[in-house]
Amino acid sequence: MGSNPTARAQLKQLFVLKLRSYIIDIYNEMVHQVTWPTWKELQNNTILVVVASLLISLVIFAMDFTFGITGEEGSLWKGVLGFIYGSF
Repeated sequence: MGSNPTARAQLKQLFVLKLRSYIIDIYNEMVHQVTWPTWKELQNNTILVVVASLLISLVIFAMDFTFGITGEEGSLWKGVLGFIYGSF
């Protein structure tokens, strides 16, 4: 079948038909079956993600500031662990 031009043309045509059918199915599902959020829902969810990201970053900052990096020399604040380890 590798050297048969008719068989290769038929395979190519079958591939194109399947690809076309696949793209049509994707379009129909995205347009007719997917429930898209309203503008207000999208705004509320965006605000929720931004607030959650800020809270998580503040928690990470607080942990980093509290426990500090114990390996830096000349640092003014080494955190609670740096203070404890430095006193021994």
